[in-house]
Amino acid sequence: MSIFSQAWAYLTDPANWSGSAGIGARIVEHLWYSTLTVVVAAAIAIPLGLLVGHRRRGEVVVVGIVNAMRSLPTLGLLTFLVLLMGLGLTAPVLALVILAIPPILAGTYAGVANVDAQVVDAARAMGMTERQVLTRVEIPNSLPLVLGGLRNAFLQVIATATVAAYVNLGGLGRYIFDGLALYSYDRVLVGAILVAALALVVDGLLALAVWASIPGTGRLRRRADVAALAAAPTLSPEAGGGSVSR
Repeated sequence: MSIFSQAWAYLTDPANWSGSAGIGARIVEHLWYSTLTVVVAAAIAIPLGLLVGHRRRGEVVVVGIVNAMRSLPTLGLLTFLVLLMGLGLTAPVLALVILAIPPILAGTYAGVANVDAQVVDAARAMGMTERQVLTRVEIPNSLPLVLGGLRNAFLQVIATATVAAYVNLGGLGRYIFDGLALYSYDRVLVGAILVAALALVVDGLLALAVWASIPGTGRLRRRADVAALAAAPTLSPEAGGGSVSR
């Protein structure tokens, strides 16, 4: 029997989906590690990206940070952190957070910085404070790119979270490392299939969220789009509201 047949037989056996070491439990563990990582990374990267994008200062620093963090090898970083901090959840999550920050930071900064300058100027001309400009204009209009950064980060983390099994944690990487240790390559294939399937499902859901966040999409039209207000006709004083002038 080929490893593909063995992997398929393993995946389709209901007994392998139950229990604390079953496929269902491993998927939950993998999603837990990934979600925790992205939440922590977003809590760091999104405020920084909003600040830099709004003030239009520090772009060079942001680009340098993003490029430097992207160049770090995750497995090497994980090994270093485990040696430094010991076994447990902290070291792999910290390594994955460092992996997740660059796409979130880049997406948030690019989203805010690329909001139409005329829209921002119109908001200020209407008397909005800088906080209101950020929260009512720039964030809503940059939301697709911000969510796009989160989407990229989530996919990278899901694919890389298999390294958590390297330090004896759970998740879908358990199948890969256990299979390699036991020369059971059908288990390695099972792990690879499950990680790919999970990434595709999550990507589809996040792609839907990105689509729904685009201004003018369905019922989620952005009320903060002051471009329409800036371009709208003004009422003529002598018209009594019955006619408009441009």
